[in-house]
Amino acid sequence: MTEPNRISVEDARQKVSAGAALLVCAYDDDEKFKNNHLQGAISLNDFKSKLPSLSTEQEIIFFCA
Repeated sequence: MTEPNRISVEDARQKVSAGAALLVCAYDDDEKFKNNHLQGAISLNDFKSKLPSLSTEQEIIFFCA
């Protein structure tokens, strides 16, 4: 299995602010998302619902606290 690429907080913030990446909270539980969500992030459930409409070129950044 391939390890995911890790990026710095600063790089993630810049990419999300510029609209170049989608920030996704990796928790499947809505309560955990509520307690650990970062500005600009969407929940994993929202991500799953958007998945069919996302471009294969869309950069996605997952995080967990």
